[in-house]
Amino acid sequence: MGASLPHRAATPDRTRTGALGADAGDASALDHAVAELVRRTRFPVAFGGFAVGDAVHISAIHGARTPSLQGLVVQATRGLGGRALVEKRPRLALDYGSSKSITHDYDRAVLGEGIATLFAVPVMVGDRARGVIYCGSRAESPVGDVVARPAFAVAEELSSELRIREEVQRRLALSPARTEPVALAASAREELRETYAELRSIAAIVDDPQLRVRLARLETRLAALSHDASEPAIDLDVRLSPREVDVLACAALGSTNAEIAATLELKEGTVKSYLQSAMAKLDASTRHAAVVTARRAGLLP
Repeated sequence: MGASLPHRAATPDRTRTGALGADAGDASALDHAVAELVRRTRFPVAFGGFAVGDAVHISAIHGARTPSLQGLVVQATRGLGGRALVEKRPRLALDYGSSKSITHDYDRAVLGEGIATLFAVPVMVGDRARGVIYCGSRAESPVGDVVARPAFAVAEELSSELRIREEVQRRLALSPARTEPVALAASAREELRETYAELRSIAAIVDDPQLRVRLARLETRLAALSHDASEPAIDLDVRLSPREVDVLACAALGSTNAEIAATLELKEGTVKSYLQSAMAKLDASTRHAAVVTARRAGLLP
């Protein structure tokens, strides 16, 4: 048995432990993703963990009836999740107990929870597998689009949030400790603004309200990091709609209306309307002037 399985009492519907090697924000994002797997796939059990070295440490569990999955450590190449981790692609065991395509190092944990069908999806951040999320059924259940598509969507949402969090943390680490504002290099500020615009575009197509709230917090941190201390701030009593901010953030990068429409999944005419509305609110005659005013007013980074 390649896993450590401490026998701790489990709650009947949900178990959550801290994610080894992850900060509290990453652990919260993982736990939320695992809960979403149960909700969206309708498979009754879901669990997942981040990769630490050559193993996935299971730290989020939802729908468990037993403590058998607690403390599970899945080694690379071993079991279903270990293969998903190293192959960087989803793996399925329709009848887990009799599957000949995987090692059975973790039968005690998986079969102990009564799982018959198990689906494992790696969480990719760039070309790295940051972890694996699983959903399982206690009966042999086909895994068609009804299960696979929402599972892929959950993995992609988690991947996006982790990638953005990594960028924010990287920028925070590069920012010198200071009590007075220091102007960022122009290239660094533009990179932050690109990241902010990308974050806005991701948040714009996310349906999950809790995920949108977490993404909004990251937006605020990015905006604060990219503030240009050399530009005098202005007090402007203007409220832009979220979509107006989305469109302006893309326009700030020099995107055309067509490019903005493709990024935000809007019609080109709709983009034009949002831009015109934002320009009118900001009393700006051009999109460039609108971006400058929005930045000075703290509405854009």
